Amino acid sequence: MVPSELLKAVRRRHGLTQAGLARLAGTSQPVISAYERGLRDPSYETLRRLVEAAGERLEVDAVLATPDLPRPSGPAEHARRLIDVLSLADAVPTRPRSARLRGPRLVSR
Repeated sequence: MVPSELLKAVRRRHGLTQAGLARLAGTSQPVISAYERGLRDPSYETLRRLVEAAGERLEVDAVLATPDLPRPSGPAEHARRLIDVLSLADAVPTRPRSARLRGPRLVSR
Protein backbone atom coordinates (compact mmCIF):
# COMPACT_ATOMS: atom_id res chain seq x y z
CA MET A 1 0.00 0.00 0.00
CA VAL A 2 1.25 3.46 -0.81
CA PRO A 3 1.52 6.08 1.96
CA SER A 4 -1.27 8.26 0.55
CA GLU A 5 -3.79 5.40 0.57
CA LEU A 6 -2.65 4.17 3.97
CA LEU A 7 -2.95 7.56 5.60
CA LYS A 8 -6.41 8.20 4.15
CA ALA A 9 -7.66 4.73 5.18
CA VAL A 10 -6.38 5.10 8.76
CA ARG A 11 -7.87 8.58 9.10
CA ARG A 12 -11.27 7.47 7.80
CA ARG A 13 -11.32 4.33 10.00
CA HIS A 14 -11.13 6.60 13.02
CA GLY A 15 -13.66 9.11 11.72
CA LEU A 16 -11.15 11.94 11.57
CA THR A 17 -11.12 14.88 9.21
CA GLN A 18 -7.85 16.03 7.72
CA ALA A 19 -7.93 19.00 10.09
CA GLY A 20 -8.59 16.71 13.06
CA LEU A 21 -5.67 14.44 12.21
CA ALA A 22 -3.46 17.46 11.62
CA ARG A 23 -4.36 18.83 15.05
CA LEU A 24 -3.59 15.49 16.76
CA ALA A 25 -0.30 15.11 14.88
CA GLY A 26 0.85 18.70 15.33
CA THR A 27 0.85 19.63 11.65
CA SER A 28 -1.47 21.48 9.27
CA GLN A 29 -4.43 20.31 7.21
CA PRO A 30 -2.80 21.28 3.87
CA VAL A 31 0.14 18.99 4.70
CA ILE A 32 -2.23 16.07 5.40
CA SER A 33 -4.05 16.84 2.15
CA ALA A 34 -0.80 16.86 0.18
CA TYR A 35 0.20 13.49 1.68
CA GLU A 36 -3.19 11.96 0.93
CA ARG A 37 -3.22 13.20 -2.66
CA GLY A 38 0.32 11.91 -3.23
CA LEU A 39 1.73 15.38 -3.88
CA ARG A 40 4.23 14.89 -1.04
CA ASP A 41 5.75 11.70 0.34
CA PRO A 42 6.11 11.51 4.11
CA SER A 43 9.27 10.03 5.58
CA TYR A 44 8.87 6.77 7.49
CA GLU A 45 9.04 8.67 10.79
CA THR A 46 6.42 11.19 9.69
CA LEU A 47 4.09 8.46 8.45
CA ARG A 48 4.55 6.56 11.71
CA ARG A 49 3.75 9.70 13.72
CA LEU A 50 0.61 10.43 11.67
CA VAL A 51 -0.66 6.84 11.93
CA GLU A 52 -0.04 6.83 15.70
CA ALA A 53 -1.82 10.18 16.08
CA ALA A 54 -4.87 8.54 14.50
CA GLY A 55 -4.69 5.70 17.03
CA GLU A 56 -2.96 2.91 15.15
CA ARG A 57 0.56 1.49 14.95
CA LEU A 58 2.58 1.35 11.74
CA GLU A 59 4.33 -1.96 11.11
CA VAL A 60 6.73 -2.70 8.28
CA ASP A 61 7.33 -6.29 7.24
CA ALA A 62 9.72 -7.75 4.71
CA VAL A 63 8.80 -10.90 2.81
CA LEU A 64 10.71 -12.89 0.25
CA ALA A 65 9.82 -11.93 -3.27
CA THR A 66 8.43 -14.78 -5.29
CA PRO A 67 8.68 -14.84 -9.06
CA ASP A 68 5.49 -14.42 -11.06
CA LEU A 69 6.33 -17.47 -13.15
CA PRO A 70 7.96 -20.74 -12.18
CA ARG A 71 11.40 -21.40 -13.61
CA PRO A 72 11.41 -22.69 -17.19
CA SER A 73 11.34 -26.50 -17.33
CA GLY A 74 14.17 -26.57 -19.86
CA PRO A 75 15.87 -24.81 -22.76
CA ALA A 76 12.81 -25.14 -25.03
CA GLU A 77 10.53 -23.46 -22.47
CA HIS A 78 13.14 -20.75 -21.90
CA ALA A 79 13.37 -20.10 -25.66
CA ARG A 80 9.57 -19.94 -26.00
CA ARG A 81 9.35 -17.33 -23.24
CA LEU A 82 12.14 -15.29 -24.81
CA ILE A 83 10.35 -15.32 -28.17
CA ASP A 84 7.12 -14.20 -26.45
CA VAL A 85 8.90 -11.26 -24.82
CA LEU A 86 10.63 -10.23 -28.03
CA SER A 87 7.34 -10.46 -29.94
CA LEU A 88 5.71 -8.17 -27.38
CA ALA A 89 8.59 -5.70 -27.70
CA ASP A 90 8.13 -5.67 -31.48
CA ALA A 91 4.42 -4.94 -31.05
CA VAL A 92 5.01 -1.76 -29.02
CA PRO A 93 4.38 1.23 -31.30
CA THR A 94 7.25 3.63 -31.77
CA ARG A 95 7.03 7.38 -31.44
CA PRO A 96 7.72 9.58 -34.42
CA ARG A 97 11.35 10.68 -34.38
CA SER A 98 10.65 14.37 -34.25
CA ALA A 99 7.60 16.56 -34.22
CA ARG A 100 9.49 19.64 -35.40
CA LEU A 101 7.67 22.28 -37.36
CA ARG A 102 8.63 22.38 -41.03
CA GLY A 103 9.16 25.86 -42.33
CA PRO A 104 11.73 28.26 -43.69
CA ARG A 105 14.95 28.31 -41.73
CA LEU A 106 16.00 31.73 -40.45
CA VAL A 107 19.69 32.41 -40.36
CA SER A 108 21.07 35.50 -38.63
CA ARG A 109 24.18 37.14 -40.09
